[in-house]
Amino acid sequence: MKIAIYGRDFNDNVLPYVQEIFDSLAEYNIKITVFQKFFNFIHQKVQLPTDTETFQEHTQLLNSTDVLLSLGGDGTLLDTLTLIRDSKIPVIGINFGRLGFLASINKADIKAAIRALVNGEYTLDKRSILNLESPNNLFGKENFALNDITIHRRDDSAMMIIHAYMNGEFVNSYWADGLIIATPTGSTAYSLSCGGPIILPSAQNFVITPVAPHNLNVRPVIVPDDVRLTFQVEARSTKFLLTCDSRTETVDRKIEINISKANFHINLVRLNNETFLTTLRNKLLWGIDTRNY
Repeated sequence: MKIAIYGRDFNDNVLPYVQEIFDSLAEYNIKITVFQKFFNFIHQKVQLPTDTETFQEHTQLLNSTDVLLSLGGDGTLLDTLTLIRDSKIPVIGINFGRLGFLASINKADIKAAIRALVNGEYTLDKRSILNLESPNNLFGKENFALNDITIHRRDDSAMMIIHAYMNGEFVNSYWADGLIIATPTGSTAYSLSCGGPIILPSAQNFVITPVAPHNLNVRPVIVPDDVRLTFQVEARSTKFLLTCDSRTETVDRKIEINISKANFHINLVRLNNETFLTTLRNKLLWGIDTRNY
């Protein structure tokens, strides 16, 4: 078994947990390859196997990697999408962040999680991906998102008008600070904080959620994931911001944006002792409000 490991820089207070991960993997004689930038950050801070390999891009993982292990929060796990792409390599996240909907493995459960991974005691959640099309090929070959694609005004600009179309039919003109197009996975992220609904991962839907809409009768809309969404921006500013997950580009307002479901998905590892609903209850403290007792 070979596991690829990805992470970002972090505070030294999580170093004992990082060491525990490498020690646990060594117990099972698992071969590892570490993302080069992350290796440069940790190789003098933790003990690594002498035969540790490194990688820098997604082509180095193809046909040789069984699982990719993400060390950090949900943002770190989102980064791995550009390394996984359409390879279908399963991804599992150990949460060093705060909420952790995607990176759902707690620091206290590292040994148990790795044991379950080695023993195959897990299932794969197939998560849909958003695909972005634009005239000038924004984001190049990384024009996809696991959580959401967001159209947003720049910090120093006025409110936008975003004209939305579904399969060519006019939907609405959103007077707002921006618009979020989220997958079921992304429904618990930025969209949720802007009043969007929680969508179960197996639902074949996307949600369009306005950011600070001027008209109070405008609400999030759930649409089937087999439609093609088109957006045109009207604004005083000549530029606006466009994001694919955590990747951002400054875009000319004349550019038309097209969004649809990508022709590939990502496999998230879910251990057999957890479900999406248990994650919701644990992260959102459902049923744990002390006022109920």
